[in-house]
Amino acid sequence: MQRDIGIHMKGGVITERDTGYSTVRLRAPAGIFTTDQLRGIATLAKRYGNGEVHSTTRQTLEIPHIKRDSLKKLGKALEKNGTPIGSEQDEIVNIVACPGTERCKFANINTIHLARLIDTKLFGKEMPVKMRIAISGCPNACMSPMLNEIGVIGRVKPVRTEDRLCTGCGNCVHYCKENAIRIKNGISVLDEIKCVQCGVCVQSCSFDLIKAEDRHYLITVGGRRGRHPKIGRNLLTVESEDQVLFVIEKIVDWVYRRAWSGRLLSEQLDDIHFDKFQEDILKNVPEAKPVIDERGKAGAGV
Repeated sequence: MQRDIGIHMKGGVITERDTGYSTVRLRAPAGIFTTDQLRGIATLAKRYGNGEVHSTTRQTLEIPHIKRDSLKKLGKALEKNGTPIGSEQDEIVNIVACPGTERCKFANINTIHLARLIDTKLFGKEMPVKMRIAISGCPNACMSPMLNEIGVIGRVKPVRTEDRLCTGCGNCVHYCKENAIRIKNGISVLDEIKCVQCGVCVQSCSFDLIKAEDRHYLITVGGRRGRHPKIGRNLLTVESEDQVLFVIEKIVDWVYRRAWSGRLLSEQLDDIHFDKFQEDILKNVPEAKPVIDERGKAGAGV
C-alpha cells in the first residue's frame, strides 16, 4: 500500500532551482496521450504554470513553474484529465516503449500493449532504487532497453522453409545488417553466431521462404544511463506477455527485498546475488530459456 503523503512529496513533483516552484511530471505509459488529454494539459499549463510544456526523455510531459500552493488543485485537475502526476524518485517510473507492431515494420512484439499492462501492475511502486523499464520491439533497441534497470526486447529466430527451394536471389543478404547471411551453392546460409534475431530477413524474402520461428522476449536487468553508462545483464527469454509480466514482478520483488538505497541497481547486482536469482527464476518459469551468446554453429541453414 502506498503511504499517504503530501502532494509535494510525490515522485512526479520536482522542486526547481527556485524552490518556490515545482515541475510536475505526468504519468503516460508508452508516451501515449489522446488529443483531448493534450488539450487539457495545455489548458492547465496556462492556468497554473507559464504556458509551457516540456517533453522528457522518458516519453512523458512536464508542466514547469508551478507554485507550491497550486499543486493540490493541479493534481486534482490532472486526475480528472486522465493524466495523473507521474513518478521520478526511488519508484517504478514511467514505462517507455517504441511503437511496436502497431506501427513499426521492424517490430516483433506489441510493445505499447505490454507497457500498459506493466504500468497497471507496477507503476509508482516504492523501491529502494529507481526502477526504469523500457521495451523495444526488436534488437534495433530504439528505447535502449539494455540501459535501463529492466529491459525487454522482442526477437524472432529465422528459419527457412524446408519444402521449398531457396532461389538464391540475395535479398536477405542485402538487408541483413549483421552480415549473418551469405549465398552458398545458390542458397542462403545463416551464421547463427552473428544473427541477433531481429527478423528483418523474414520480411525481406520476396518469396516468403523464411519464417519467424520462436518469437520471444529477451529480458535484461541492471542497465544504466548517466555519467557511467552500463549494459544490463541478460536474464532469460520467455514467449508470452503473461510470462514477461510474471518475470518482471519477480525482478521487482527481488530488488525490493534485497537492494540497498543510495546505490544504483547496476552497482549491486553481484551483492544481491544476480546469478542465484537467475537460476531460481529459470526453475520457476518452465517455459523460460537461458540466454546463450553463441546460438548454434556457424553455417546453420536459415
